[in-house]
Amino acid sequence: MSTTDPARHGDASGDRGRAARSGRSFEAPEIGGETVRPPLWRRKPLLIVGFMILTIFILLAVFGPLFVTDPRVIDTTNTYRPPSSDFWFGTDKFGRDVFARAVHAARLDISIGIVVAIAAMVVGSTIGVISGYFGGWVDEGLMRITDVVLAFPGFVLALVLVAAIGNSIPNVVVAVTVAYIPYFIRLTRAQVLAERELEYVDGAKLAGNGRWRIAFRHVLPNSMGSSVVQAALVAGWAILTVAGLAFLGVGIRPPTSEWGVMVAEGAPDIMTGQWWTALFAGGMIVLAAMAFQFIGDDLGTEEV
Repeated sequence: MSTTDPARHGDASGDRGRAARSGRSFEAPEIGGETVRPPLWRRKPLLIVGFMILTIFILLAVFGPLFVTDPRVIDTTNTYRPPSSDFWFGTDKFGRDVFARAVHAARLDISIGIVVAIAAMVVGSTIGVISGYFGGWVDEGLMRITDVVLAFPGFVLALVLVAAIGNSIPNVVVAVTVAYIPYFIRLTRAQVLAERELEYVDGAKLAGNGRWRIAFRHVLPNSMGSSVVQAALVAGWAILTVAGLAFLGVGIRPPTSEWGVMVAEGAPDIMTGQWWTALFAGGMIVLAAMAFQFIGDDLGTEEV
């Protein structure tokens, strides 16, 4: 005699059907009634792939320059050598090792991306919590300024700032950071507007905490989740922006080893068959931006 409950069996089948129609995988319950939790690599595969790619780039940036030649060395006897066991990425028109230049560029570009993301998050979140928590004319004034800055695409604003203040590496970092600060201001302000209405804020007030202490000690830490996700995305955008500025000739200039500079210098060579002078640097730009994008996308995905 079967002990299966038809109603329970029907409910389980219905759950499977609804899960299939919604595009979500159905997680089978264990005997004890607990839901089986898939491993992280199944729940967030893009996060794992992104971290793996980023780890490779960080190791390359930290330790790579110790094992490659000086990227500034000119060797006219080895110009335009194709990729080989001697020159993994080939050489350029000056005989410089493209792999050595790409490795040194990884240190610069990855560092700029991370620094821009952290700086923009810190400054933008600080302004956002002040605007959202204190409100009134402070909020109104800060939001109008933010709206004006957001009227310009990030790349265009960075281009204008670099043209105005100069194209040294510190100036490029400042310009790109300023271009992405408004994204964090808006995001943090929205989070703070929701957080300040919660009961723990009233409890902090009753405990005698001042407004500034409540804003930065209690509200801001609870509003940073989305900002961390945004920071991962901004790091990738910053790498693309810096490379784009260098490609247009208004950002970092030669002979600095930077991916955008390498693509700009190697682009004319593609027409004459020396594709490797630009291809590898361009591929690294894509992979680095993709890694940060994968991390940001999967960190921002709510589990169901």
